Amino acid sequence: MGCCSGRCTLIFLCTFQLMVALERQVFDFLGYQWAPILANFFHILVVILGLFGTIQYRPRYIVAYTVWTALWVAWNVFIVCFYLEVGGLSKDSDLLTFNISAHHSWWSEHGPGCIRREIPASGDHSADTQSYISIMGCLLEYQYIEVLHSSFQILISLLGFIYACYVISVITEEEDSFDFIGGFDPFPLYHVNEKPSHLLLKPVHQSS
Repeated sequence: MGCCSGRCTLIFLCTFQLMVALERQVFDFLGYQWAPILANFFHILVVILGLFGTIQYRPRYIVAYTVWTALWVAWNVFIVCFYLEVGGLSKDSDLLTFNISAHHSWWSEHGPGCIRREIPASGDHSADTQSYISIMGCLLEYQYIEVLHSSFQILISLLGFIYACYVISVITEEEDSFDFIGGFDPFPLYHVNEKPSHLLLKPVHQSS
């Protein structure tokens, strides 16, 4: 197939995307980030669909993957803006948890070098006492880890989008060329000139 190199690259990109999406899904589950969890779930499904379409030469599935990839890039751009607090967004809001809980990114308490300390809110140490959690010594703030995650997703998705468009164009061209190779020829491939039957039955007149 003419698009073997592009097709093989797209298969690799889809496989890599799937692995990265599963890794991100785990950490979003740990942080109870419900909006990213749903987005990751749909992303995993569409990447599997795109991978299947690439392997089985199904351009419609690859088109669906391409459309979703554009949406996925937009979603990750929003995540970057959210954690960098662009346009009035606040990383401390409960937007990504649908205001169901006050959980935040898992990396906010478990980032590289972070030391987590619980400070009691009062002197009463009963079971209902809420503690203040202090995070100290982080080598990299959690919002930058999330931004790096999303930026990496954007990079992979852009590469997948480019290669998916290329594979779709090549598959479409090859299907069109296959349809026109003898497919609409009004004359049969093997044409045999035969005399009409009435000429074969015509009697021979002998001269006297």
